[in-house]
Amino acid sequence: MFRKLLIGAAAGAAMIASSSAFAQGTAPEAKAMLEKAVAAVKADKAKAIAMFNKGEGGFKDRDLYPFCFNAADGIIVAGAGPNMGKDIRTLKDATGKVFGPDVYKAGQDSKISEVSYMFPKPGQTTPSAKTSYVTKVGDLGCGVGYYK
Repeated sequence: MFRKLLIGAAAGAAMIASSSAFAQGTAPEAKAMLEKAVAAVKADKAKAIAMFNKGEGGFKDRDLYPFCFNAADGIIVAGAGPNMGKDIRTLKDATGKVFGPDVYKAGQDSKISEVSYMFPKPGQTTPSAKTSYVTKVGDLGCGVGYYK
């Protein structure tokens, strides 16, 4: 009886661990979403921003979502929740690291760059290690981040 209980508990713990790991997006998925977001912005910028903000069209997947800011002034225009309308260059993480200028700089070049910082996961307040892929598309800087 105890053996069956122990095996059942171990199986349950394994299922919980695997389902919580699944709830988090991966680096390749984040990069793929950014490439999809770039294509959407090139096709129809206004429609793309609306989809990003609503999480439609596959632009909200677990903890993955695109964000965009104006390349000229850094104002966040898509996907950044409470930071919408702020200058991305002013963002800093809980450790005090000002990471916004790094994201802004990465959004000035058409190649995909990586920027690492600490940022709370959706629905949480405790910061976690996060890396965002960021690139320039038209007059926007756009990125998609994933948690490590």
